[in-house]
Amino acid sequence: MKKLLIVVDMQNDFITGALGSPQAQRIVPAVKAKIEQYKQNGGKVLFTLDTHHDDYLTTQEGKYLPVAHCIEGTDGHLIADGLDTDGCEVLSKPTFGSLELAKQVAAGGFDEVELCGLCTDICVVSNALILKAQLPETKIAVDARCCAGVTEESHKAALLTMKMCQVDVTDEEENHV
Repeated sequence: MKKLLIVVDMQNDFITGALGSPQAQRIVPAVKAKIEQYKQNGGKVLFTLDTHHDDYLTTQEGKYLPVAHCIEGTDGHLIADGLDTDGCEVLSKPTFGSLELAKQVAAGGFDEVELCGLCTDICVVSNALILKAQLPETKIAVDARCCAGVTEESHKAALLTMKMCQVDVTDEEENHV
């Protein structure tokens, strides 16, 4: 069985930087363990990077969220220390959900795709739903224990939305985000 783990936007700005939160900081060890588990079991791991440029505040997203973050070339754009990217693909994406990611995953012929990372209620849900639309017969899952949202309420709402769209949500009861 061919498996893929997509680690969504585990970047400094979402953990300890401009948009960081205690909830995001708490999931880092679980995400690290998940990555190690996939690597040990022969699964593929792909990281996404929320990627913006110096003109971010003039973009449509920047007007709705006027906090410069994940600016390419800054420390905030980097994947959090301790998350092993060796042998992994890293895909930059300019917005919440990535059609390019969906194309790459579809071309990979995976039997199962699991997502984890940040933020449950923005980038994780966007990519999970795009993947489900692109690959309706592929098992798409999200590990709630390895995700954090902007708020606890929006995190739970995103998990419910994904469940309603036939994305498997695992370890929800263990999530203490």
